[in-house]
Amino acid sequence: MNDGFLNVVKPPALTSHDVVQKVREMAGTRVGHTGTLDPAAAGVLVLAVGAATRLSQYVLDLHKSYRAEFTLGITTDTHDAEGTVTHSGPVRGLAVPSVRDALVGLTGEVEMIPPAYSAAHVGGRRAYELAREGKAIALQPRKVSIYQMRIVEFHDGDFPQVVVDIDCSKGTYVRSLAAMLGEELGCGAYLSALVRTAVGHHRIEAAVTLPELDSDGIEAHIISPADALAHLPAVTLDDRAIAVARHGNRVSDCVEREPGAMVRLLAPSGALIALAECVRDDRGSYLQPRTVLPA
Repeated sequence: MNDGFLNVVKPPALTSHDVVQKVREMAGTRVGHTGTLDPAAAGVLVLAVGAATRLSQYVLDLHKSYRAEFTLGITTDTHDAEGTVTHSGPVRGLAVPSVRDALVGLTGEVEMIPPAYSAAHVGGRRAYELAREGKAIALQPRKVSIYQMRIVEFHDGDFPQVVVDIDCSKGTYVRSLAAMLGEELGCGAYLSALVRTAVGHHRIEAAVTLPELDSDGIEAHIISPADALAHLPAVTLDDRAIAVARHGNRVSDCVEREPGAMVRLLAPSGALIALAECVRDDRGSYLQPRTVLPA
């Protein structure tokens, strides 16, 4: 079994942990996710297999893309279709330009409060656990970046529905974005459907379904660590430098890179040897391996 990543389509009927467990049974080795999806959502779920689980954070940090459907005029306690309706009132005279203006107002760096029914930690417990017990929750706002939102469809009616393509940073709760849109428009809104269309360069068009994984086998769809982390710049090492890097010792130089930048250290074959950080100190500028993969 090769260590690497899988770009899997999560169906709406399963939780992210259900998908991880099913793939773990197929793979017979460690499998971890690189960021969950809500149970009702579908789309791209990038999984790390074997030794690649050590690299999960570098995929978790990638920007995300979604196609979301917001229903206007209705709010729920979870901000999505899984919750209890807390408000309902027909929306009159709302047109696309007003919705577009509201979306523009929510684009950029914004402060977002995670939903009460979320996996955010509060005092060592998950927020949804406390919410289900009826306890008051004070979640702190977090800064996220909404890079772009584009209206794909708009369906008028008493409760208009707007389909939006969203590009955003990690940590963005699209459910919270629905609530914020409803506040901007003054009519309330909830997230009625959600598909994650991409995690960085891992797009839904290239994703594999669980039945395909089961029939084809894991190795037919494994993505090498080097390809999975292709968003990071690469430095190819010779045999001597590979031996040095495998022992966790500094290699090469990074004069042209910013301190703190992460770099893939590759063998001539293209295989990933390690991820290294660009460091500048009194010893000069160099690449310091931070995560070294097994030989």
